[in-house]
Amino acid sequence: MKKLLTLLFTFALAFSLAMPVFAQDAPAAGQDTAAPKAEKKEKKAKKAKKSKKEKKEANSDEMK
Repeated sequence: MKKLLTLLFTFALAFSLAMPVFAQDAPAAGQDTAAPKAEKKEKKAKKAKKSKKEKKEANSDEMK
């Protein structure tokens, strides 16, 4: 009986120490995961457009 109780308490202790692993956030089932990717693409496109504009302005300044 003593071995059984020791085993039970050991299992309970191990399970309680492993709880943070099970508490990790998971994405919601209805959540759209494509939205963050689209936002990154938009930001990248804006950045590329801005750098093109700056290069164009720099070239026009050199011509003057």
